[in-house]
Amino acid sequence: MKQKRLLYSFLLLFVILAVYSVADWVSAPEAKTYEVSRVVDGDTIIVIFEGKEERLRLIGLDAPESVHSDPDRNVTYGAISAEFARAQLEGQNVTLEFDVQVRDQYGRLLAYVYLDGELFNELLIREGHAKAGTYPPNVKYNEILHEAEEQAREDALGLWAE
Repeated sequence: MKQKRLLYSFLLLFVILAVYSVADWVSAPEAKTYEVSRVVDGDTIIVIFEGKEERLRLIGLDAPESVHSDPDRNVTYGAISAEFARAQLEGQNVTLEFDVQVRDQYGRLLAYVYLDGELFNELLIREGHAKAGTYPPNVKYNEILHEAEEQAREDALGLWAE
């Protein structure tokens, strides 16, 4: 009886350690600062991530197209959105926060970007340079981003200007 109890205790300990090991292995990278080497458009930037340039898609928003391979999809406001992001981010160090997925199906990093402690994803939307978008399972700040869009609409900013 004692041997069975001891065996079950070891098995339980093994399972607990295995779960914690797997959780560490699949968790998002630690939040630290990364240099923005280039802004591609309003919702895509290039960061130096783990020693190499990586394409990063800002989570929770959709900016108008400005550099799409199909020129018919590019719109005038896309260049304005991209320029706003460029003026704010290019050459800056930012902090990244990952949600459920670290990468999308195209291999891009997916993150919330903080500039000087402020959530840039929210700022871009609040200033009217992008629309809030819901892209499950990455929905941690969905409510905040949609509220920022409502504020931009009410204030008639950017995309919502009359």
